[in-house]
Amino acid sequence: MSAAAIVPDTDAAVAGIRDGATVLIGGFGSAGQPMELIDALRRSGARELTVVNNNAGNGDTGLAALLAAGQVRKIICSFPRQSDSWVFDELYRSGRIELELVPQGNLAERMRAAGAGIGAFYCPTGVGTPLAEGKERRVIEGREYLLEYPIQGDVALIKAHRADTLGNLVYRKTARNFGPVMATAAALTVVQVDEIVDAGQLDPEAVVTPGIFVDRVVALSPAGAEATSEPKGRGDGWTEERGTSDEGRRRLRAVRRRAGNTA
Repeated sequence: MSAAAIVPDTDAAVAGIRDGATVLIGGFGSAGQPMELIDALRRSGARELTVVNNNAGNGDTGLAALLAAGQVRKIICSFPRQSDSWVFDELYRSGRIELELVPQGNLAERMRAAGAGIGAFYCPTGVGTPLAEGKERRVIEGREYLLEYPIQGDVALIKAHRADTLGNLVYRKTARNFGPVMATAAALTVVQVDEIVDAGQLDPEAVVTPGIFVDRVVALSPAGAEATSEPKGRGDGWTEERGTSDEGRRRLRAVRRRAGNTA
């Protein structure tokens, strides 16, 4: 097995991503989002991108900053709107970004299908909703299903906890989320990790993504990542000073009341 390429920095890690590429980006909100790789992609200037992510960006950092730079033509996600998705909201309302809404389980399965070489599959999710429009339908044993096609990425940008020099990956808790399926579904998989160790130092039983699916790895210290990717506040791109929607402010007041703080 050939070793994954260990690159010196995030700019080298995303080098060569072309205009119009489909980019799978890991993360569930800010958990497991490869913030530094996204920042490097923004610096690269690649445009007309199709981005696949569970969300459509939080606050003004990471994926939201990539959207704000005007580099994304279309986003495929399952949960585009929340109290701090003002960047996406503004772009979508003004017709400057295209949205393909996909139920969360379907999103994961469509990428898994791409990695497994499955041409298409039938799924009942979305039957009887606007998401079924234009899709082939089939009744199997009395239940209606929709035909879903794989989501194949040109590139996957994901975050893991540790890697070895062969590219084998270990994730940290819920930061794993979409990383494993995205790694299998892309032609080029780029990973940022906290640490790279020699081959043989990872417990084989703990490896989630085998190195055969990984092409480039860059190591970033956790402290350095925190310092460069997150603003002051909750740590997910949201700040009180930013000023969110009325609904967001109501939620904040409710949280404070439950915490015994009426301010």
